[in-house]
Amino acid sequence: MKNRILRIVALVIGISGLGSCADLDLPSDGRMTLKDMFSDYFRTRNYFNAVKGFMPQVGFTYGQTPLASFSDEAHDASDGVSSNVNNWYNNRTSPASNPVAGDYSWGHYFQAIRKANTFLTSINDPNIAVAVIDEDEKNGWIGEVLVMRAFYYLQLVKRFGGVPLISTPYEVTHDFSQDRRATFEECVDFILADCDAALAIPESGKSTVGFRWDISDNERGTITRAFAHAVRSQAALYAASPLFYTAGSKYTWEKATEITKEALDACLGHGFELFDITPPADVAQNAYAYYFINRSDPSRSVDKETIYETTALRANVWKWAGTPITQGAEKAGAGPSQELVDAYGMQATGQMPVLGYSDAQHLQPMINTASGYNPANPYEGRDPRFYASIYYNNSPRSLSTGNIEKALIPLGFTETVNNVTTASADDAITLSTTGGDPWIHTTTLNAAFPGAAKHMVTFEYKSNKTVSDAEFFYCVAGGPQGGVSSGQNIVIEEAAEWKRFEYDLSSAIADFGFGVNADGGQEPANHFLRFDLTGGPDYELTIRNFNIESFTPPSAATPVQTFVGGNSGISSDVTQTRFTRTGYYLRKFNNYKSGINTDQDGLMKIFRLGELYLNFAEAAYQSVGPDAQVESKASGAGALSAREAVNIIRARADMPALPPGLNAEEFEVRYRNERRVELAFEEHRFFDVRRWKILNETDKFVTGMRIVKDGDDYEYNRIKLQDRNTHTDKYLLQPINQSEVSKMASYTGEDWQNPGW
Repeated sequence: MKNRILRIVALVIGISGLGSCADLDLPSDGRMTLKDMFSDYFRTRNYFNAVKGFMPQVGFTYGQTPLASFSDEAHDASDGVSSNVNNWYNNRTSPASNPVAGDYSWGHYFQAIRKANTFLTSINDPNIAVAVIDEDEKNGWIGEVLVMRAFYYLQLVKRFGGVPLISTPYEVTHDFSQDRRATFEECVDFILADCDAALAIPESGKSTVGFRWDISDNERGTITRAFAHAVRSQAALYAASPLFYTAGSKYTWEKATEITKEALDACLGHGFELFDITPPADVAQNAYAYYFINRSDPSRSVDKETIYETTALRANVWKWAGTPITQGAEKAGAGPSQELVDAYGMQATGQMPVLGYSDAQHLQPMINTASGYNPANPYEGRDPRFYASIYYNNSPRSLSTGNIEKALIPLGFTETVNNVTTASADDAITLSTTGGDPWIHTTTLNAAFPGAAKHMVTFEYKSNKTVSDAEFFYCVAGGPQGGVSSGQNIVIEEAAEWKRFEYDLSSAIADFGFGVNADGGQEPANHFLRFDLTGGPDYELTIRNFNIESFTPPSAATPVQTFVGGNSGISSDVTQTRFTRTGYYLRKFNNYKSGINTDQDGLMKIFRLGELYLNFAEAAYQSVGPDAQVESKASGAGALSAREAVNIIRARADMPALPPGLNAEEFEVRYRNERRVELAFEEHRFFDVRRWKILNETDKFVTGMRIVKDGDDYEYNRIKLQDRNTHTDKYLLQPINQSEVSKMASYTGEDWQNPGW
């Protein structure tokens, strides 16, 4: 009787709790049953998409700041006002209030796992899944959901250690008293098994369905085989790390080497490469910088490095971590730490400029005199990734010339159409195509293009399909329907919610004279655009705020001045959030053209090939040493050493190779520094210092650089910021929410809380 009462109480309470304690999809009061759901193709697909809806949008999701602000990578300027970072820096973290829980924590991921379990159980039950679905498409969904479930568990174990393993929906009669937290090893077993099961699904050979390596640009957010390998690599690396490894575990460094090499080889064998495109000088400083402001193309026609990218949330560095001279910036946000700046090596010698600190406050750096570092000119000759990632004193805010100027040429639509119908509502217009070659004229331009500016066609839109071959024409007033083309095959992605479209006209102007006369003069302002939507009927595109945006970026002659009293000067006023605390501003992911009217910042990568190279290097040097060759099991894949893997990463950054002959301890220093620099601000450092169990060495506080200008000279003074008291062992793992701990204690009689909390 007691056990029956326990079950009933557990069901009632658990529905709103753990997320894994009850299946909210079970029918009860006349709602749609699972058989109803899985008896229809579209409802089944919608349920599959609901599982995918739990994939995180990585970025400034921890109270308008990135995870870097809670590590030794950065110190947020909101430290003196009510904020997540203020609570973290002042040790106000508890099981009831966790500042680094962010938008995606315990409850979120267990809800995702519950959805995944229901999908996998139902889709494989012939009595429930009676919808007629192409077998390859169905297997593709199953593969994606298996890998998503593995990924959701990976996010949990990185934060909390071992968690309950649940692979089926809980029944009404489930006995919660039998639940337990699995070990970390058991969780990794589960993660790898899910990935292996997905990878065992044969590829369909079809271009649009199945669990595949290759997808199109229209399938952004699709989980691929490369994603599965990335999950396997990271899970194995974490399992072998000091925080999680236990004596006798199968996940030794040797096992991690095998798994990470397999993942790396698989991706290389399917066309993945480090992004190495040199950008124009007025676009980005180098290939590394260019990579992080570019949006990936899932087809990998250009970006062959990204495995999976945040699908919607731009980094918004310009807004939440912007310099005071950035148009529309609201706060200085995550200021890079001096410790991170010290980690960027010298390009000429390849050596580290700072070898450590001779004092506990990090105010007395041990300068490597052989590196070429000059403390009186500390930002000269550094690793190119430094210039791509950090705004420092006198760094150029812009890579172009001129002053910040923006002009909008607003456009509407006329009744001159071909195979297009229009319907207006509020401030938007819906264009519906009815046949081949649909197009519509815009209203006339009310101004000529400004002469020395960038020009873009922009609007916000919703679309029922992806438009893959749109085109704009610049048309002469009173002339023929056609005009000067912008270039063909412009893609406007399917979007259920409002999305911004941007098309840079620079190439069209340069190649075709878009917007200018044949003799180079500007066209009269009463000309117009013709907008060709696509090649066929049944497209619906709803548009608002249609403009030609013309702007001139800020001048390179107006640098970011972080010295005391400069235009972006350091501030010690803890109530002033617009100025850096560290003497630096975040540049990585930030396109200098971004501002309040145009957001062109990059999207954060969740998995990329660069990480796989580094994962392999770490496992390999730990298991066989820095220079030993690790053979591949994959046909055609070559042997690789840990040092060679790191040097591949360094070569992309145009940095000298690490020399041979480093012992394991020396290589570890260089490897950890390389990982810190290459993956800065990508949500790795927070977890790396924990799994390495060096949190007590890295996160007690950070330092900055206070610069005083004296005439044409500068005085550089290192400063220590506040103690954070978030470096003790209890901070190695995050606290589980107290309500979950209390519930499970009542069910199981065991305390599930992590040590110290």
